[in-house]
Amino acid sequence: MRINIAGTHIDKYSFDEVVEIIVDHAISGSPPEYVVTPNAQHILTLQKDAHFREIYSKAFLVVPDGVPLLWAARFLQTPLKGRVNGTDLFEKLCAIAASRELKVFLLGGRPGAADKAAKILQARHSGLKIVGTYCPPYGFESNTAELALINAQIKDAAPHILFVGLGAPKQENWIYANYQQLKVPISVGIGVSFEMVAGMVKRAPVWMQKSGLEWLFRLIVEPKRLWQRYVVGNPLFIWLVLMQKLKLSKF
Repeated sequence: MRINIAGTHIDKYSFDEVVEIIVDHAISGSPPEYVVTPNAQHILTLQKDAHFREIYSKAFLVVPDGVPLLWAARFLQTPLKGRVNGTDLFEKLCAIAASRELKVFLLGGRPGAADKAAKILQARHSGLKIVGTYCPPYGFESNTAELALINAQIKDAAPHILFVGLGAPKQENWIYANYQQLKVPISVGIGVSFEMVAGMVKRAPVWMQKSGLEWLFRLIVEPKRLWQRYVVGNPLFIWLVLMQKLKLSKF
């Protein structure tokens, strides 16, 4: 079952249910699929980006990364079962991959992030099979040779799960353009999760994560990069949800 937040249809699964669905699909050898992890910024991008909407409409799972989505769902009287944070999902799936002998590949992140995250996770989870990491150069998405190199590396590694940390909507655009030919059972867009696991980007204290203030912490840590997303974006997201509640929108 999916609920509607500002025109975006989000799966009503708990964190543990999402993990189970992804692992089952990765093990089964079913046709390739991908998972998207929307937050309030994604919702705003979806309002104006038709291709992004198409990608979302064909996703295997659409799971709520941001706490504001949980608040919005409750306000709209269609509550969700909880947050499915991308970094938590990445770490949990790697833990299970180690015990189930699933292979994973890490694509993206800033230079060194995926390699460092891989070392940390392999030290934490004995037997974790990280069969490849790659940080593509800036502008790779318009470089035919670079795109072919990335695809060849992933195909040769044949992972069960591909984690893509390129930021939205770049990571979703790349996954959508390539997931079928790569034949990886599950691809997941996870934003800055490699950097967070690697300690390159500090994560908010747990109490701020649970209270929905992780955005404020990230704004304080990276104000130049994120001020527009949060200072301008958050009020726009609230406005969209209010219009939906009052039935004054097309949603």
